[in-house]
Amino acid sequence: MKRKPVVIGVAGGSGSGKTSVTKAIYDRFEGHSILMIEQDYYYKDQTHLPFEERLKTNYDHPLAFDNDLLIKHIESLLRYEPINKPVYDYAMHTRSEDIIEVKPKDVIILEGILILEDERLRNLMDMKLYVDTDADLRIIRRLFRDIKERGRTMDSVIEQYVNVVRPMHNQFIEPTKRYADIIIPEGGHNYVAIDLMVTKIQTILEQKLFL
Repeated sequence: MKRKPVVIGVAGGSGSGKTSVTKAIYDRFEGHSILMIEQDYYYKDQTHLPFEERLKTNYDHPLAFDNDLLIKHIESLLRYEPINKPVYDYAMHTRSEDIIEVKPKDVIILEGILILEDERLRNLMDMKLYVDTDADLRIIRRLFRDIKERGRTMDSVIEQYVNVVRPMHNQFIEPTKRYADIIIPEGGHNYVAIDLMVTKIQTILEQKLFL
């Protein structure tokens, strides 16, 4: 059997802790052949739209993502072929001209709010995780992040959460939980779940690389 990389999907709402889970798993495999692909890098190119139109982009909607390109890149990595990962310019609300060269590895962690929404993406994954965190914790984490790291006001963060983030989560993100193989409560602080994930990934990796 020809060896093939292991693909681990990590989904969950904004502020759920999915990035912490992804990093925790990644750190456990530090020194091994592992890479991360963030769905956030694959927002659609909008250079054909006027800037005023780009400002209206709903980044929590499935149609905001270029899943065709993401799937193409995952399939290339599964063939151990390098890819040029796009870079998104949030200031201009469109794709940057920059790219990031990504070399194939034996473990691919795919992380994003809506990676379980597309069946084509799910079919490429060996393990699907959903990080499940209460809404009150998610909004608090988002408030701290956006105010501290992105210079936003509390009013703007709350308004966006109420009008966009929350309804999109309920309509599109939360329902994808049913596709998960494993649901991890409380994100990166759930060390028992992370230990179990690492052990399982090691088992899958050994089976796929050495059978």
